Amino acid sequence: MVFSSLIFLFLFLPVTILVYYLSPKKLRNSVLLVASLVFYAWGEPLYILIMIFSTLFDYANGLLIERYRHRQPVAKAVLIGSIAGSLGILGFFKYAGFVVDNLNQLFHLQIQAAELPLPIGISFYTFQTMSYVVDVYRNKVPVQRNMISFGAYVTMFPQLVAGPIVKYGDIAGQLASRTMTLDRFGEGAEWFIRGLAKKVLLANNIGLLWASVKATPMGELSVLSAWLGIIAFTLQIYFDFSGYSDMARGLGKMFGFDFMENFNYPYISKSITEFWRRWHISLGSWFREYVYIPLGGNRSGLPKQLRNLLAVWFLTGLWHGASWNFIIWGLYFGFFVTVEKLFLLKWLQRCPGFVGHVYTLLIVIIGWVFFEFDNLTFAGQFIGTMFGYGAHGFADHQALYDLSANFILLTVLALCATPLPRRVLSSLREKGNMAGAIAVPVIYFLFMFLSTAYLVNETYNPFLYFRF
Repeated sequence: MVFSSLIFLFLFLPVTILVYYLSPKKLRNSVLLVASLVFYAWGEPLYILIMIFSTLFDYANGLLIERYRHRQPVAKAVLIGSIAGSLGILGFFKYAGFVVDNLNQLFHLQIQAAELPLPIGISFYTFQTMSYVVDVYRNKVPVQRNMISFGAYVTMFPQLVAGPIVKYGDIAGQLASRTMTLDRFGEGAEWFIRGLAKKVLLANNIGLLWASVKATPMGELSVLSAWLGIIAFTLQIYFDFSGYSDMARGLGKMFGFDFMENFNYPYISKSITEFWRRWHISLGSWFREYVYIPLGGNRSGLPKQLRNLLAVWFLTGLWHGASWNFIIWGLYFGFFVTVEKLFLLKWLQRCPGFVGHVYTLLIVIIGWVFFEFDNLTFAGQFIGTMFGYGAHGFADHQALYDLSANFILLTVLALCATPLPRRVLSSLREKGNMAGAIAVPVIYFLFMFLSTAYLVNETYNPFLYFRF
């Protein structure tokens, strides 16, 4: 089940909200837990057992660490066992085939690996349970003794399958007690509708252009077609993932929770460093807190800092998928972040703003080629086509048709990737007059109506980050 589906919008969500608000406060975590299990089991009836096991496993590990806190070796052994167990489950389902394939190629073996479908959201909920156990060990958060509350935290359907990665400490207090008001619910509904519109009206439609370009044989692509295609994907993945994150945040508010904002207009960045402070913020925060800083961060001199950055960016790429293209993609961005830390960032800060902006967009757009093509040979050929090598001319009839047919959509997407639309909505609301009071609800009603109309005849409605 996905948020951008009619069954979720008009059956699952209304029923869940109704039951949730009619239930006594002490039962609301139970309602949320049951609803979340139903939500996950809708598409993963078997793999729900893995999520339940992960939840119970780290719930028990948290209790054991608390019980043996005064016996440091025992508590540390529980911590190591918890991390090893969580990473073992993640590694088996996500990376076992990748490891076997590489061993076969490297040593000319013929090991057979079972081809198992990847459990949806396993990367997200595994990181959440691991961070909980680590924070209990560090004594940063109190151990959760209520299994229902801990289960609600791990399985919470708004952010279960594609994030954001919610650290236990950020919502521990809200699990025990949360304030729900009509204004808060309305704010959540606005976040949800904005995210739905980003996903359905923007990401899905521009995704059709990329699907068309990607299906074209490499030798038949012109330079313009290649650029149009990868720009389309650049916009699709942003509006797809940020749209999901906005919907998750909105649903959280509707149930009384505050999740962190996961995207902050990354395409207005003027450096790669800034881009990664704005893109998938929860993942960057997780790696910084649980990998980069424990390794020493920038406290032990430049050589170790570079080592730590290499480790973080290698893992960032690997987290996204069991394929070399993701590792290359992570190291690619790690290279530019490192160069910026060494000297380039200071130079960019002295340049006019548009220089940093153009540089950042160019690096990011090329980076998405590595992300999207799991065949590195194809990725290299596509980048070559973008710069004229092996291209079918600069601009053929197909490219000119795609540009004219999608020009208005591309313009709208470019504007919506900036803070301008939100500022316009805020300005309308803050005017306080009758026109503003009417305009904002009407705009959100139109977003919802158009999104629903699109979904009635949906033929293309993927969530790109479900595969991670």
